[in-house]
Amino acid sequence: MMTILPLRKETRAGDLYKRPPEIESLLVELSSLPREKLIERAAISKKTDSGYVPSECLVYFIRASRNDDREAWFEQLYRILAARVLRALPKAESLDGKSTSLTREDIRDTAFWKFCELLSADRKSYVGKLDFFEIRFDGALANLRRDAKEKVWREAKKFKPLEYDDKSGELSPEVEAAAGSYDPFASSDFENEDYRSRLAVAIDTLPPEQSRVVHMLGRGFPIDSKEPSVMTIAKALRRSEKTIRTYRDKAFTALRAFLNEGEDQ
Repeated sequence: MMTILPLRKETRAGDLYKRPPEIESLLVELSSLPREKLIERAAISKKTDSGYVPSECLVYFIRASRNDDREAWFEQLYRILAARVLRALPKAESLDGKSTSLTREDIRDTAFWKFCELLSADRKSYVGKLDFFEIRFDGALANLRRDAKEKVWREAKKFKPLEYDDKSGELSPEVEAAAGSYDPFASSDFENEDYRSRLAVAIDTLPPEQSRVVHMLGRGFPIDSKEPSVMTIAKALRRSEKTIRTYRDKAFTALRAFLNEGEDQ
């Protein structure tokens, strides 16, 4: 029988956390599969499908990959799990799809990037907080969402809107300086294939609006233009210039955190 790595976090009584028996048994079964087959099963999103791999198991394999030399294995598993997390988090859009709540979006982003931060930190040194995700993933994610909601609402009380110049639509110099001038496409590492691969993974995990903005920026589209004939991101996405800049700033902040593996957090 293949040995499955035990959890390390202890209960208040001093006992080690334990996965449910059905998860332990499934991990043994899945560990014997070729990686291509495991990825194929992990990609199944319908929980009622007989081949569905619970998220608890995906977290285990992602954490176990820290000792694997092949980064592509981690990235494949991470893409699948990240997509599941985003589907489980509250949408920023209203039910009719016609409006977006920045508060809901902030809660979604905060919870998602906290989860990413935990996974990133675990690749360097074991993070006990992730053990609960291997025991009851949905419950652990609900706790993360609750903490994110409390944090966003707490910060909202002292939030001051970003100031834009009414004529140019540009952020004020003070705000620009505070936000920094980070641009993932202008990085000195951009010529490095590994960097570009990690950047692609990071972009794919962004919320849809932010991902679209970043993709268009990477293709050289301007956010806005005074020339009517120029196709801009604001025109293509039918959003105001200010909204596009907000999406860009949030996306670049998230990308920097992802690519630096949480060192800026």
